[in-house]
Amino acid sequence: MQATVLRYDRDDATGACVLDDGVELDLAPGALDGSGLRHLRPGQRVTVTVSGPVGARRVDSVRILGVSP
Repeated sequence: MQATVLRYDRDDATGACVLDDGVELDLAPGALDGSGLRHLRPGQRVTVTVSGPVGARRVDSVRILGVSP
């Protein structure tokens, strides 16, 4: 899924993004782990992996669009 970063606090590694369908989701703790990323910028386009039931979904992993591991 693709999304846009709404906010990200690199001090406590929390943030949120909005999916292309308009749904806002929180970033799970550790969502950047293993991605090689250290922080995100608001407005940045990303590809995300989402888990959990509807109403409690969250972003488990994030990758910047156009960047390979």
